[in-house]
Amino acid sequence: QAAAGGGRAGLRACGVHNVCRLLTRRAHGFYARDAGVAHRKNLGLLRKIMCQESTKFKNVWTTHSASPIAYERGRIYMDNYQCCITSIAQQPRLIYQKSKCAKSEKIEDALLLECPLGEMLPNPSDYKASLIVLTVQNWLLRLSADSGEVLEKVYLAGSCCKFFRYLSWDTPQEVMIVKSAQNKLPAAARQAGIQQTVLFYLAVFQVLPLSFIGMLEINKKIFGNSVTDVAVSNGILIVMYSMGLVRLYNFKAILEQFMEQPFDLGQEFNWNGQVGVVGKYPFGLPCNIKITDTPPLLFEASSLENAFQIGGYPWHYIITPNKKKHKGVFHICSLKDNALAKNGIQDMKCCSLEPDWIYFHPDMSGRIIHVGPNLIKVLKLKEVKNHADQMEIAEDFTIVANRENCANNSVTVTASGRVVKKRFPLLDDDPEQETFKIVDYEDELDLLSTVAVTQIGADGRAHLDFHCNEHGSLLKSIPLKESWDVTYSHEVYFDKDLVLHIEQKPNRRFSCYVYQMVCDTARDD
Repeated sequence: QAAAGGGRAGLRACGVHNVCRLLTRRAHGFYARDAGVAHRKNLGLLRKIMCQESTKFKNVWTTHSASPIAYERGRIYMDNYQCCITSIAQQPRLIYQKSKCAKSEKIEDALLLECPLGEMLPNPSDYKASLIVLTVQNWLLRLSADSGEVLEKVYLAGSCCKFFRYLSWDTPQEVMIVKSAQNKLPAAARQAGIQQTVLFYLAVFQVLPLSFIGMLEINKKIFGNSVTDVAVSNGILIVMYSMGLVRLYNFKAILEQFMEQPFDLGQEFNWNGQVGVVGKYPFGLPCNIKITDTPPLLFEASSLENAFQIGGYPWHYIITPNKKKHKGVFHICSLKDNALAKNGIQDMKCCSLEPDWIYFHPDMSGRIIHVGPNLIKVLKLKEVKNHADQMEIAEDFTIVANRENCANNSVTVTASGRVVKKRFPLLDDDPEQETFKIVDYEDELDLLSTVAVTQIGADGRAHLDFHCNEHGSLLKSIPLKESWDVTYSHEVYFDKDLVLHIEQKPNRRFSCYVYQMVCDTARDD
C-alpha cells in the first residue's frame, strides 16, 4: 500500500494521470530514481559528443602478432589468450601476461562470461567478468578476466569423445553449449567396413555458478545419414543436412524426455561400468542423455547452403531457394504458415565477386538489413492494408555508397586524345569503387556502423561511418589511417568511444589498430 501510495503521489507530482503515458515517460528516463536512468543519460551525452564535428578518433595504439588477436568487451587478447591488454585506458596497457603455454594447452575457443544482475552467487569471484576457454586437450577452464587465474576447471572427454572444439551460447550468459568436432573414422577403419554412427557430442552447462546439465550425442540412426552440422540457439536444436535441409527441434524437451540420470560436477558416479568423479580427469562427463527415438519436428525448410534465419514480428524466416541459380535471392516467409510475404523476394541483382547478405536487425526491432556492394537496405514488416493476416516487406531507409567520382563509363579519352573502350563493365564490388564491407550495430549508442572501402592501385582506403539507426542519416565519418587490402580478412569493432580494427594478412600475420575518441582542440594539435 505504501508503494502504491508513493506511486500515486509521484503521478500527481509530475502531472501524469495515464498509465500508458507513465510507462512511456519511464522508458524515456524521466524519473531520476529509476534504475538505469543515469546510465541512459550518460550514453545519450556520449552519442552527442561523439557525433560532433569537432570530435575526432585518433589512432592511439598499433601492434602486430604472429598469432590470432581477439577482442572482448574492452579487452584485447593475444598469444592464444596468454596476454590480455585493456583498451579502455587512455592508451592500451597490459593487464596480465602469462608464460607461454605448451601445445597441449592450446585454447581452441573462448566465451566472455559476465555477472547476471540481481542474483546471489556462491563465490565473490563470480561477480567479476571471467573468460571460459576450451583447450585442445578437452579441458573447460574459467579464467579471471583481470588476472588470467584459473577459477574452475572441468575435464570434458571421457571414453566417448576426444575432440571438443566449439563454444556457443544457447541462452546468452545463461546456458552454454560445448560441441565436438565431427567424428570421422580413419580411412583404414572405413575400408574395413566399420560404421561410425555418432556424428557429434554436445555438452550442456548452466553458467554462474557453473553446473553440468547433460551430454548427448547426435546419431545417424536418429537424425539420418546426411547430417553435416548441428547448433543450439534459444532452446532450439538446429540440424543441417547435405542437401540444404534444415530441421528444428525443441532442445529443452529433448533434455527433459531423454535424460537418463542427472549428475553434478564433482559427484562420484558409477556409470555403464565406469567409476569416477564428474568433470575430473580421466573420466570427464557421462553421456547421460540418450536420444532413443526421433524427437517431434518443430519446423523444416530447404535452403541453399543451409542458410536459414528466424526473426521479425510476427515471426518470419529468411531462406534462399535451394538451387545455385538462386544464389543472392532471398525469400522472406511467415513461420506460421510458410506464406511468402508481399514483396518478400529480395534480389539486388548484384554482379559481384562477393555475394550480398541479409539478416534480421540485432536491435530487436523486427527489421531486416540487406547489404549489397553499394547499397544497404533496411526493411520492415508491416500489415497489408485491408488484410491484417498478411504481411508485406517495405523499405524503411537506404544507405548508398559514395560513387560520384567512379562513373562506370565504357568509353574514356586519355590526355593525348586517344579513345579507350572498356571490353567489360566493372563489377558492382570492383575495388576501385567504394564498396560496403562491414555493417554492425552499436546497441548502447543505438548507432548503425558501416565500413566502406575504395582500392586505388595498391593502396586501399576505408572509412567507418555512423548512421542514425532510426532514419539512416549519416552522423559521423571516421577515416581509418592504415591501408586496407580487400584480399585480407578484416574485423572492425565499434564499442562506445573505441574503434578497433583487426587485420589478418597472409602467412598468419595479424595486426591490431586501436582508435579512441579525442577532442580536436588546439592544445591536442
